[in-house]
Amino acid sequence: MARGGCLVPELRRPSTAQLLPPAPVPDQASTTWSRHAHSERRQPARAGLAAAWESVDARAAGDFWCTLEDRRPGLLPQRDAPLFFTALGRLLVGGDAPASRAALLRVLGHAYRQFDLLPHATTIGDALLATVARHARPLWTPQLTIAAERALCRATHAIRRAAAQAGDGRAWWHVEVIGHDRPSPDIAILTVRPWRRLPFQPGQAVPVCTPSFPGHWRWLSPANAPRADGTVELHVRAVPAGTVSHRLVHEVRPGELLWLGPPVDTGLSLDPASTSDLLLVAGGTGLAPLRALVEQVVAAPDGRRVTLIVGARTFTDLYDAIALDKLQCAHDWLTIVPALSDDPCAELAERGDALTIALDHHQPGQDIYLCGPPAMLADARLRLRALGVPAARIHLPESFTG
Repeated sequence: MARGGCLVPELRRPSTAQLLPPAPVPDQASTTWSRHAHSERRQPARAGLAAAWESVDARAAGDFWCTLEDRRPGLLPQRDAPLFFTALGRLLVGGDAPASRAALLRVLGHAYRQFDLLPHATTIGDALLATVARHARPLWTPQLTIAAERALCRATHAIRRAAAQAGDGRAWWHVEVIGHDRPSPDIAILTVRPWRRLPFQPGQAVPVCTPSFPGHWRWLSPANAPRADGTVELHVRAVPAGTVSHRLVHEVRPGELLWLGPPVDTGLSLDPASTSDLLLVAGGTGLAPLRALVEQVVAAPDGRRVTLIVGARTFTDLYDAIALDKLQCAHDWLTIVPALSDDPCAELAERGDALTIALDHHQPGQDIYLCGPPAMLADARLRLRALGVPAARIHLPESFTG
């Protein structure tokens, strides 16, 4: 067995079975059944790993760093060990949604590059398993050791791929919450100040993690263009079973610390070579990256006109109305139109879903950017292409699937 738990076949003379003709290729149904059976066999092991990981307390991160320091001194700064340990352990356990796993890998891929850890991946994996085994007794069994080694092998391969795609730069930024507003029961507007400036661009997304749920990362898009004071505004909606979002909306208060990961392009960045007019279509907290685009134009006006459609159920659900009103009053090239899907008091021109109202404001030659609920985005491309809008002018956020 290779270090880190990857099985390596020994060199040997071929067996009789190996000399026989190859077996027939299974049909699609049998292949699907095989994959399903393999997935079912993984479930008890994953549940066992999850239970063992949940039993590990906060002291384990320090133990992990000491174990790693004994085996390879100076490999990882002690101050970064807790965040690194929880992220790596979470990837080992698995079970996250694809977008959350992609955020986790974005962070870990940059961490392995920042600290030059790829040549020492086996040492790090061994230290992780040794630490979890010590702190998860009596849940840690020989069978769980085998399952953990296999999971570590898969996690290491995923990290290597993520590191190959990662650029240079930091893996995470400590930020302090300096503002927390609740414009509606399930939405919060957070203002955070990074200890070091976060190098992001409007339209990008960043992974976010709270100390209450270390290892759990969620994507959020800054709602502002870069500011002179370095602060970042984040719009968060609490979603069912969303541990990070619930914490950010209902529990976080000014003075608390969070972590932000490396920014990533989402397909919503403005084309620097274009000065076409813009039609921006937002649904819910999908407003955040589109408001950042408006602020980008504010910072460097280039003669283009911008129309921003803001979708909500009722007028009271327009959670960022004050900031939007200030923007529109200050810039005559900006038109902001609410799209109210369930408000009988709305004006006729503002009554309907965001996409329908947006089509009423569409002009040939506009670049169209959309961000909002999946149903809105799924419908948008079909309806826009049916109207003859060129695909190159339609900008939708990319899905994060890792």
